[in-house]
Amino acid sequence: MRLSISTLQKMKQEGQKIVMLSCYDASFAALAENAGVEIFLIGDSLGMVVQGHDSTLPVSIEDIVYHTSCVVRGSSRAFVLGDLPFGSYQISPQQAYENAARLMAVGAQAVKLEGGAVMAETVAFLSSRGIPVFGHLGLTPQSVHTLGGYKVQGKTDEGAERIRADARLLQEAGACALVLECVPVELGRQITDELTIPTIGIGAGPHCSGQILILHDMLDIFPGKKARFVKNYMTGAGSNQQAVANFVREVKDGSFPSPEYCF
Repeated sequence: MRLSISTLQKMKQEGQKIVMLSCYDASFAALAENAGVEIFLIGDSLGMVVQGHDSTLPVSIEDIVYHTSCVVRGSSRAFVLGDLPFGSYQISPQQAYENAARLMAVGAQAVKLEGGAVMAETVAFLSSRGIPVFGHLGLTPQSVHTLGGYKVQGKTDEGAERIRADARLLQEAGACALVLECVPVELGRQITDELTIPTIGIGAGPHCSGQILILHDMLDIFPGKKARFVKNYMTGAGSNQQAVANFVREVKDGSFPSPEYCF
């Protein structure tokens, strides 16, 4: 039986760290699940690490549907989270529902979308109709051109308060969890303490309810430049399985992310 939203909520309440990993195919899903990964994100990061694009923007809903179905077939216990890619949910809540329903139909248990206050109505629309939603704040890769590049967000008092306010709005709208990307450690701590829903950090410090890395980054497969928050888990590991197991262990015991992987 797969982990559920209520299981993740209980882990947050009990202070158990949640381990999340991007994943795009059945073989790596089986390997990572056996190593103890609890959530698979079929992320639009596949545009860069699988398809070879220079951003996530070209990824289509058809791409995410296909890769989600692969991950579902390769796993049996992990929670499966499908990304809503650029252009698949921003027009209207109805558009978001139609595309989210496609992901749920192939086995996703929730969908993820980027954005704060502007997405609150969409989050409420989806969650009230039986589609659990993970929010995504901080560095939102689909808005990379608006943000002026891949930069740490929330460094100023004004910027931090805006992200905190967005986090509260998403929770009130019905979001069941929140991904925080590239924000200062203290902001990650504040948001995690203020919310009742789990927070999953990627470059957001050690105080989040859980951590995520991109599979191809942490296994040193992706040949491009790695972000500061990425740790190469192949160093000292004899296999991919051992590398993922080391990631799981370090998230669980709180040793990842250490200061060199934080902002």
